[in-house]
Amino acid sequence: MASFAVYGAPKVGEALASAAAFRRSRRMATSTFIKSDERKASGRESRRLARVNSALRQIWRMRIAERPALCASVIVGKARAAAGGSPAFPDGWEERLELLTSELDAHAGLTPLGRTIAHGQLVAAATNMLRIMQLWEHHPEIVDVAVERPIVIVGQMRSGTTRVQRLLACDDDFRCTRFYESWVPLQSKACSNLIDDRPWRARAALAAVRLLNPDFHRLHPTHASAPDEEIGLFNLLMMPAAFEVQWRIPLFARHCEAIDTVPIYRLLRRLLQTFAWQRGGAAARPWIMKVPQYAQDLASLLTVFPDARIVRTTRPQDAILASTVKLVANQMSVQSEKVDFAWIEGEWRRKLALREARIAAALARNSRPVAVVDFGAVDTDWLNAITVLYQRLDMPLSAATIARMQAFQNRQANNRSRAEA
Repeated sequence: MASFAVYGAPKVGEALASAAAFRRSRRMATSTFIKSDERKASGRESRRLARVNSALRQIWRMRIAERPALCASVIVGKARAAAGGSPAFPDGWEERLELLTSELDAHAGLTPLGRTIAHGQLVAAATNMLRIMQLWEHHPEIVDVAVERPIVIVGQMRSGTTRVQRLLACDDDFRCTRFYESWVPLQSKACSNLIDDRPWRARAALAAVRLLNPDFHRLHPTHASAPDEEIGLFNLLMMPAAFEVQWRIPLFARHCEAIDTVPIYRLLRRLLQTFAWQRGGAAARPWIMKVPQYAQDLASLLTVFPDARIVRTTRPQDAILASTVKLVANQMSVQSEKVDFAWIEGEWRRKLALREARIAAALARNSRPVAVVDFGAVDTDWLNAITVLYQRLDMPLSAATIARMQAFQNRQANNRSRAEA
């Protein structure tokens, strides 16, 4: 999962007995079996995090800076001051923020760094949502931008959705969301009439992520302008796609599983129209859409995108669960007092089952073409798997596109070789 949500949290009141205990949990989150040099690196990262948390506590005790508030009214107030104007949030948005902040403050067990990151992410999400609403008010023509016949990659986290998306992104006949668009959707006010500073801000954010959590880049390599998923947009929409991978927030997650998400996906469609409008009204090429959240909300997504074509990724469930637990533990370890592996496994076993059931129910009512891509088949013969996908969706696959896909595969192999050296 390509995301800027790299951290997480377990339950309240659980504190580390010592820095050594924190280092042990951090190493476990990285992998059950790691080489000695990786173990040393993981220890250095844990010591770095411990120092950051100690420094933040000292700064708060000395009142050099205030302890960040996880309070909906404070976050909304800061966002309104930053955005200016007074547009209303979408229906249900502030209710979800209230539920999320209450659970984060009372039950998530965040470290000082985790609390700081959570506060910053929520203020940024609220500010960006308000600025997006203002943009829509000033540019009503955005609603007329075409987003037709998207290709929606539907699958569990760690089922190969990213690899399929990036292979399809090699085809110039398609459009896709870029990392910086997902996480930095609007230019800063200071640069709005000068340059597009979004890629630069995304690069700075990724540099900070790699400093705090180098393992994440190994689990999910990306860069600021890379084709990526729309997961950052779900922060703007105050939905759990990124949040629940970072933090222990089961009440918020279950609330969002139970609500009608059709209005959420109407807003998501408008956000994609906004990206197309920002790009200068380029030809209406189909959009490649990919977020694991789509597996949970597939029925709503297909209601809003009735002409969507579906790519369904599959992988054995035990392998998906094992890889998911590893990724979630890695992200939670940076912001959490303790990583509870048993809770993570139980929660994500439940979520995987829920998403499988919802995919099956939505596809049972579906008359659209569906291309099924197996994780192992892409490993064994990626070109054959992609060729079958194109045939199933009745799309032309050119020699030039195959050459770009092969170049992408070669880069991936080279990156893996360097990581393993």
